Amino acid sequence: MKVNEKLGALMQVDLRDIWNKEDTDFTPWLARKENIKIVGNALNIDLEVQAEEHPIGPFKADIYCLDLADGSPVLIENQLERTDHTHLGQLLTYAAGLEAVTIIWIAKKFTDEHRSALDWLNDRTDETVNFFGLEIELWKIDNSPVAPKFNVVCRPNDWSRRFVAPIRSSENRMRIDQFWSEMISANDLSTAPMRFQKPHNNWMNLSIGRSNVHVTVLCRLATSEVLVQLYMTQPGKELYHQLFANRAEIESKISPNILWEERPEQTASWLAISKSVDFDHAESRAETIQWALETSRLFESVFRKLLKPSDSLA
Repeated sequence: MKVNEKLGALMQVDLRDIWNKEDTDFTPWLARKENIKIVGNALNIDLEVQAEEHPIGPFKADIYCLDLADGSPVLIENQLERTDHTHLGQLLTYAAGLEAVTIIWIAKKFTDEHRSALDWLNDRTDETVNFFGLEIELWKIDNSPVAPKFNVVCRPNDWSRRFVAPIRSSENRMRIDQFWSEMISANDLSTAPMRFQKPHNNWMNLSIGRSNVHVTVLCRLATSEVLVQLYMTQPGKELYHQLFANRAEIESKISPNILWEERPEQTASWLAISKSVDFDHAESRAETIQWALETSRLFESVFRKLLKPSDSLA
């Protein structure tokens, strides 16, 4: 570069110049895949958004995510101004409602008191719960597009994903891989093996003849459970409502303990039953794998008959 070449001027942009309201502007922007990835990168966490304005009783949490390293729930509460007591209260209320393992508070500016509050929570909770504070800034160079910048202002004292994540992910990866290996072997040795698709991270799909509907076996390490789901994408809501209208019949054939999740803010909906498991205990894994295979076969039998190509129930 020439010595006398002019450099651009770095300018900070006010958040309100880009987002007028938190719920209708900032939250939807933050929940986009490419933007939640920026948040995750700042904390070295691989995040996947599950819902915006997620209902918790009469309240709504801004963003509900999963930590893809172990499937644990993540809560994000965001605001366009300086932190306040109202949002701190919401953060704790929603975290309890979601049983969140990771709690992320994003704001324009953190007061010393609220930073101290998160530090105190990190000190008083065990290593399974993590509180983070992120300040967001907007910058541009001359007339360039505005770019976001997230600054970590609060995190657990012993947190450093750049070092612990490979170990944590490796250990969890081994648990998941072992579970899938044993489940695939058990399925192959059964009298009528089912045609499961290749496992993807912590889930594995079984086709029931519809491209937009799958039976899914999902491992949740954070909660030590395995779920068997009927997972519906487009037109997920229509199918979900049809099935829910026949809830009594379906529960009589499968289980009265079905969890129904419409997820109004999301494209997909699902229903599921779950079973606790100790992923480090061979006998517990074997018992759960047998349950998952039997339940998957039951789901396939029931829903292959109920769900027709015309999207209507028989």
